[in-house]
Amino acid sequence: MKADLLTPFTNAACQTFKLLLDVDALAEAAQGVDGESDQSNRVHVAIGITGDLTGEVLYRFPADTTLEIVKTMSGMEFSEIDEFVTSALGEIANIISGNAVTDLSQMEIVCDILPPEILGDGTQARSNETTYAFTARVNTSIGDIEVLLQLQS
Repeated sequence: MKADLLTPFTNAACQTFKLLLDVDALAEAAQGVDGESDQSNRVHVAIGITGDLTGEVLYRFPADTTLEIVKTMSGMEFSEIDEFVTSALGEIANIISGNAVTDLSQMEIVCDILPPEILGDGTQARSNETTYAFTARVNTSIGDIEVLLQLQS
């Protein structure tokens, strides 16, 4: 089932939160995307996927969670989302995605990732060619993130 392809991304997110931030995380089960949800006041980081799978993974971070992540990483307090904050978030998404494609290779699915791209508020699927889209929430003590995997056939 295609929804199982999201599991390496949510597992990698949980592992990354634990290793980099010393924050426990728990992923909810993947589900199909059936409608547009409110995505305002969030930071979106897109990572393109190439190879056996083509598409992107979109990480949606609420603004408060974003600030807590960067505070935990850097030990510095931030009151607004600036270039430093989005750069740090892009690197977290890059690490998660890199670990996920390594896990996919264990399933004999060979993929590579593209550099992270920070997207604006309210971002939904960017491709009209999306055939499969699955989402899952990763719950942490510093806030939740949403992971959206959009694949083309």
